[in-house]
Amino acid sequence: MTHNALKSLALSAVLLAGASTLALAGDLKLEKDELKLGFIKLTDMAPLAIAAEKGFFEDEGLFVKLEPQANWKVLLDRVISGELDGAHMLAGQPLGATIGFGTQAHIVTAFSMDLNGNATTVSNDVWEKMKPHIPKDAAGKPIHPIKADALKPVIAEYRAAGKPFNMGMVFPVSTHNYELRYWLAAGGVHPGFYSPENVNGQIAADALLSVTPPPQMPATLEAGTIYGYSVGEPWNQAAVFKGIGVPVVTDDQIWKNNPEKVFGVTNEFAEKYPNTHLALVKALIRAGQWLDENNNANRAEAVKILSKAEYVGADAKVIANSMTGEFEFEKGDKRPAPDFNVFFRYYATYPYYSDAVWYLTQMRRWGQIADAKPDGWYADVAKKVYKPEVYLKAAELLVKDGKAKKEDFPWTSDGYRAPTKEFIDGVTYDGRKPNDYLKQFPIGLKGEQKVVGGAVAGG
Repeated sequence: MTHNALKSLALSAVLLAGASTLALAGDLKLEKDELKLGFIKLTDMAPLAIAAEKGFFEDEGLFVKLEPQANWKVLLDRVISGELDGAHMLAGQPLGATIGFGTQAHIVTAFSMDLNGNATTVSNDVWEKMKPHIPKDAAGKPIHPIKADALKPVIAEYRAAGKPFNMGMVFPVSTHNYELRYWLAAGGVHPGFYSPENVNGQIAADALLSVTPPPQMPATLEAGTIYGYSVGEPWNQAAVFKGIGVPVVTDDQIWKNNPEKVFGVTNEFAEKYPNTHLALVKALIRAGQWLDENNNANRAEAVKILSKAEYVGADAKVIANSMTGEFEFEKGDKRPAPDFNVFFRYYATYPYYSDAVWYLTQMRRWGQIADAKPDGWYADVAKKVYKPEVYLKAAELLVKDGKAKKEDFPWTSDGYRAPTKEFIDGVTYDGRKPNDYLKQFPIGLKGEQKVVGGAVAGG
């Protein structure tokens, strides 16, 4: 054997030994250490980017490739097929897939990626028409939160002129769809129903909601194809920077500290690679900690990282406009928004069953779940999809490693948040009583009601 061949063999042995050592990092023997994870170009994919850039994945013995996806459907399909090992997902995606709305697949999540982070933007023309209907303070500035009551007469004007009022959201089971519907309905605007035969979600609608991929939102608004949209950042601030639209309400004004994205894997992946799954959750928890620590002191650095082409790829100034403690509404109207993006505080990363139940109630409210379900059904689905026990095991290992504080985790939680009425309409939500919750809304399905043809039937 030649000298070079011997050197090559020795080097291979060293690399193999190093890989073996890494695969045992953090006292977990990893079943799989090379992973490909998907994401959509939004600022709330930040935990993935930070875990990669700060070496948190490597600390757990993981070699991770992050890959942007064209849209949410492609992302979900590629996780189901195994082309992706896991992904940044809409909170409704694991639930929708597991109950068979759209693609049928058992997806689970052991990690909630963030709270808040979305907004609803309208075109300049719609904004000008809304302004006379918005209460103002002594300085003449709009009083927030702005309710959809101010949009209702504008929609009526468009309809009288024979123009359907089109709005964009990112996916049928997206947070954005449910938040936009919640906001509209709270202002007396009907956002439309789904039925098993008609899945466009526009049955009996005053405003017609349809899917637009997040990065295309500003251009679609500018073209006049839609008059408003609900999306995550940086695509609301992009409209402000381009001078083509005005954000009117943020999602934390609709529901304070609402859960937004999750990290999803197939149930098959979670069962086949339990230690790898734990290692992923450990790395993501550390990323969330880093993003929120010292009163968001790391956010400026996070903005620079996210602005890279391989992550969000938007101008750093646009990303910073919502990521660093302020949010700009009408151009020049910047307001404090320290919690617009939350990645760790308030137990943001813990996967609460009650969060899952809220999304299921909205699926039922708008007809994506066609028939009435007992309260126990909601709890059972939540437990099938959300895995707080995996999260707490990962947290326990981080505390043992000295990389997290014990007091930062809800060890005694039963998976349900306390009832809250911190919604724009003041309606009280208790995750243990989903059917009682649905009964409170004047607009939306409740009880035994279902959509038949173009109307609501049953009582």
